[in-house]
Amino acid sequence: MSLTNAPRLETDRLILRGPEKRDAEAVIAFLQDPVRADGFGHIPQRGDAWRWFTMNVGHWHWHGFGYFVIEVKDTGEAAGISGIWFPESWPEPELGWVVFDGFEGKGIAREAAERARRWAYDDLGFTTLTSNIVPGNDRSKALARRLGAAYERTYHNENMGEDELWRHPGPEALA
Repeated sequence: MSLTNAPRLETDRLILRGPEKRDAEAVIAFLQDPVRADGFGHIPQRGDAWRWFTMNVGHWHWHGFGYFVIEVKDTGEAAGISGIWFPESWPEPELGWVVFDGFEGKGIAREAAERARRWAYDDLGFTTLTSNIVPGNDRSKALARRLGAAYERTYHNENMGEDELWRHPGPEALA
């Protein structure tokens, strides 16, 4: 059962849905992995990672959007998270994505991010989105480019330190 009011979005291979209690372990494992979560925000303490998971639930209630869990249709496995993130201190709403261990290199992050972006534009009425990418995260920068985003500026993110803001094309450019 979803812990939020998130819609269920689908692509050919994926379901994007609200977080459920059964997703906590996969998200916590990702957040505690110092290599995989480096560009997202590594959280070494389990309790702090659990609090991040529940913060995403609260984010949905506060804003009406947040990170979806990416589920593989064929297997039901949680493959990552993607959605719109806009916590206090963020410069603008962000389109974010991560895939969990074993799911990289399959186009899952791109497919999920494209669907989440379309939802933000078509259903939420957003006219622009950004992605915040730490300078050394070359894989995320490459995906941002494939999504049509362009580097705009570097700024100081109080959670991540130096961060790059990448601007996505607006809904009219994607039509």
